[in-house]
Amino acid sequence: MYRYLLVPATGAAVDEAVFETALLAARPFASHLEFLHVRVDVTEIVISMSTGGLGGGGAVQGVVDKLEAESKQLEARAWQGVETFCERNAIPRGTPRPGEGLSAEFTVETGSDAQWIAEYGRFADLVVVGRAQPGHEMAMEVLEAALMDTGRPLLVAPPVAPKTLLGTVVIAWKDTPEAARAVAAAAPLLERAEQVVIVTVVEEDEAREHTSDRLLRSLRWHNPNTCVRQLGRERRKPVDVMLQEAKRLQASLVVMGGYSHSRLREVVFGGFTNRILSGVDVPVLMAH
Repeated sequence: MYRYLLVPATGAAVDEAVFETALLAARPFASHLEFLHVRVDVTEIVISMSTGGLGGGGAVQGVVDKLEAESKQLEARAWQGVETFCERNAIPRGTPRPGEGLSAEFTVETGSDAQWIAEYGRFADLVVVGRAQPGHEMAMEVLEAALMDTGRPLLVAPPVAPKTLLGTVVIAWKDTPEAARAVAAAAPLLERAEQVVIVTVVEEDEAREHTSDRLLRSLRWHNPNTCVRQLGRERRKPVDVMLQEAKRLQASLVVMGGYSHSRLREVVFGGFTNRILSGVDVPVLMAH
């Protein structure tokens, strides 16, 4: 079960969808939501600026004052966003004892978003983040850290939160340890889903992919309403086949593995995974 969830609170408009998606994962288990806001480390920036030869002391101080003001505004917006969200959903704030029901707290650290997400995420049952948007390098670093450096499953929220995670759950199955870990990480949701569809894509000249049948036999012990869809490529890319099927099934959640490579960004968030994240407007649960 997901009893302790880590959720970044950035102070940006995208937080709302992330919060709502996290709540969908938390409510069935009466979980605790830890909202983490990371302040900019102004001292570190000043050191970087001084070694980079930026102007005189007045110029540096002006930049520092601007950064500090922006940081305070972001923290205030993050705090207010969490407060408004918790009030609207009747979620108690603070640090209640475990088992007392749905709860939330707001934590602030200073430094690197990716570093603190990785450090806090290692102790969470589930990390919930937003999708990186084009041109937002920091969000990409947070995604990488949450997936690769925590050892915990990652739930990536869509731009607009769905009404449920427990409708039709689509498993993008590939016979790899990463995909198997993702399925195991999604087990609490798979057990409660209305239906689970294991989707595999095979080449035209390949025989039936039998590992999906083994997964079906295993998952039916958890949710009897589980089936397999084996799809041919028909000269399409496997990711396009998977996306079309997820949309046809009106998936409420996609479960998939996150794959490592020496060129991490290009492969994990530039290929199949990136197309899934950008191609379906539903949450994606991943594990590495």
